[in-house]
Amino acid sequence: MEKLKIAIVGYGNIGRAALDAVEAASDMECAGIVRRKASSEGCPELARYKVVTDVDELGKVDVAILATPSRKVAETAPKYLEKGICTVDSFDIHGDVCRLRSQLGAAASASGAVSVISAGWDPGSDSVVRALLQGLAPKGVSYTNFGPGRSMGHSVAAKSVPGVKDALSVTIPAGTGLHRRMVYVELEDGADFSAVEAEILADPYFAHDDSHVYQVESVDALNDAGHGVNLVRKGVSGKTHNQMFEFNMRINTPALTGQALVMAARAAVRQKPGCYTMIEIPVIDFLEGDREDLIRRLV
Repeated sequence: MEKLKIAIVGYGNIGRAALDAVEAASDMECAGIVRRKASSEGCPELARYKVVTDVDELGKVDVAILATPSRKVAETAPKYLEKGICTVDSFDIHGDVCRLRSQLGAAASASGAVSVISAGWDPGSDSVVRALLQGLAPKGVSYTNFGPGRSMGHSVAAKSVPGVKDALSVTIPAGTGLHRRMVYVELEDGADFSAVEAEILADPYFAHDDSHVYQVESVDALNDAGHGVNLVRKGVSGKTHNQMFEFNMRINTPALTGQALVMAARAAVRQKPGCYTMIEIPVIDFLEGDREDLIRRLV
């Protein structure tokens, strides 16, 4: 069976982790890396791959993994979808998922391609767990408690503020789905901390939580890629009350996000044209291997 040809768009922490996951998969191969500069300087592991600024330079590509900031997905994905290349991304702005799904759904359907959005761990794999637990207890309440750990999306958002050289956003769970955001910023020379703090606290990533901003000399001295989640649902199965479910994990965020993107890339080529979130895709479509064997082993 011919391997899927995967292009990785962007090569930060997520791009690196996605490449690791592609290299570990027997049913796909990396067609190349798309970056702002066509250079592998500082990344010796890219010496064996084409590094380009335009995906057209890579030849046949089945799926583009968009390892880009969430706020770039809406403008980046259509450029690939219109070429008939499927896209997957880890868009993490929960309140905008439906809007993005509608936008990319139109673009994907027009070109006969598939877009899988929000294919990280939350939204993403956690969304699948939440959906399953709601099916098991249709009446009830669910809480998603993140952390403690580094939030990549929040860190990227803080780092994008003018005057910020580097940033780390740590999520502290307060229980029942409430969180505290501890944001540590390393400033550019001459930057005004008060102005930086005000802009971060006004950003939608932080405005709805108990957020605090601190200036530090070195973000690298604090940085840790670990994170975690605790999902809880208490509800009713049929007419029986007091059903209680709990799901926990402790993870390296880039590694899990990269793996989720590769799962989604595999599933993308198995769907009809359109845009999908992970809860809309059969779980078996994410998995590598023979379908009958998977059913035999997992059911």
